[in-house]
Amino acid sequence: MANIIAVDDSVAIRTLMQVVLESAGHTVFLFENGRLALDFARGHNVDLVITDLNMPEMGGMSLVSHLRRLDEYKTKPILVITTETADYKKQKAKTIGATGWIAKPVDKDRLLRAVERTIG
Repeated sequence: MANIIAVDDSVAIRTLMQVVLESAGHTVFLFENGRLALDFARGHNVDLVITDLNMPEMGGMSLVSHLRRLDEYKTKPILVITTETADYKKQKAKTIGATGWIAKPVDKDRLLRAVERTIG
């Protein structure tokens, strides 16, 4: 199973991701903002990153951009999970390196399908 960084400033979303992904056998590392996730990523190699866009201290766009500069994360899949629906935001996320997009509200089945499609 996969090692996954999950980043969201909402405790409820972090808890959902942890419960759903761990019940599927994954190991999940939870963070409340991009800065904390980036600090962790610098010393750990994971299989997937799932990040919210809008967070304090460092949002998802900045996190994706910073991760793509790290050798270990140049090709790692990164999914954005957000309430944002604007096409230009999706395109910007893709341009800076996001692999995919999960719209909130998310349920366990959609989350698992997105992870399975992304990492196999």
